[in-house]
Amino acid sequence: MDSLDSLITAAARALSAGDPLGALKRVALRDDAPALALRGIAMAQLGDFARAKELLRNAARAFGPKEPVARARCIVAEAEIAFASRDLGWPARMLDAARLTLEAHGDRLNAGFARYLEVRRLLLIGHLDEAGRLLADLDPSLFPPASRTFHELVVAGIAMRRLRTKEARAALARAERAAHQAGIPALMAEVESASRVLNTPAARLLARGDERLLLLEDVEELLASKDIVVDACRNLVRHANNVVSLASRPVLFALVRALAEAWPGDVARDLLLARAFGARFTDESHRARLRVEIGRLRRMLRSLGDISATKRGFALVPRRGREVVVLARPVEEEHGDVLAFLTDGESWSSSALALALGTSQRTVQRALDSLAAEGKVQSFGRARSRRWITPPVPGFTTILLLPAPLPGD
Repeated sequence: MDSLDSLITAAARALSAGDPLGALKRVALRDDAPALALRGIAMAQLGDFARAKELLRNAARAFGPKEPVARARCIVAEAEIAFASRDLGWPARMLDAARLTLEAHGDRLNAGFARYLEVRRLLLIGHLDEAGRLLADLDPSLFPPASRTFHELVVAGIAMRRLRTKEARAALARAERAAHQAGIPALMAEVESASRVLNTPAARLLARGDERLLLLEDVEELLASKDIVVDACRNLVRHANNVVSLASRPVLFALVRALAEAWPGDVARDLLLARAFGARFTDESHRARLRVEIGRLRRMLRSLGDISATKRGFALVPRRGREVVVLARPVEEEHGDVLAFLTDGESWSSSALALALGTSQRTVQRALDSLAAEGKVQSFGRARSRRWITPPVPGFTTILLLPAPLPGD
């Protein structure tokens, strides 16, 4: 029995050091509850999530109600696998119950890790305020290096989504130090991957006929400037903390973007009709509709400027001599919000994408079908196990397309 227990201990140490094959060598042929749990974690580290979940569920059943801490640890491990495989519909209440059980029995380390998983899920679906509140309750100094790495990665993720690049760089530096202390290659690779986001073009700046690529810190600086920014990543117009959202008004946003791209010049009526309505041929009814939509846009932007009529068409006139610029996606793609999630390199279900985007699964499925027809995404599996994946866009980050507030929202 001591020999068997020593194998369990050795397998657990191997997993903690990021050596799943070493762990499996010790417990691969065993079916007792601790061995099942360790085998499940090892399979997760090797990327076989389906087998890992099966093993962990078997382990939880084998432990039974008399071993609540062990069962709770299995649930936490299963939650980690679910979120890693982007199964965002996994019942979060089970994770919360497991965390409470671990806290009640004094297992502070695993309870803290469960809290990190809750925060990471909230980050994935863009609930940054709630994620920040939960994260503030955790003291990373109380945990080992691996858990401190998770903490700093989440801090960096929230900071990047809020475009606080100095905070993000500081958190990533701390994460790198903790990952090296942990000595786990997978953690080091995750930190390196997160760091690349800050050094990869995130958007394009269109101003006075010129175009250039921007890093995240450039975008942060732009949004803090005195310029009026027509943000084509979020479909809004902003000046400092004054934000006018046109996310639900695509016609109005198409008009203001056309006007901003031409600024300080004007835009011909026919071109505005083509950009906003896709009209190839125009008549008086089209021109009347254009006047109505321009009137609506003028009212919505009155705090930022005016729209004046010219001989050719219309021109955007900002207040107090401000500059007007357009912040555009690094690569203009239809269904860019869906692609933004898929370019993280993980496989997503349509239900998880719908949850993260705050839209219907049918809408997401139509977008996926369209992208698949263009060869931009691929699927594997069938029915409820179907997953979608795409390679990342080379040389660009899509973080600005993820659902999260920018400064001042």
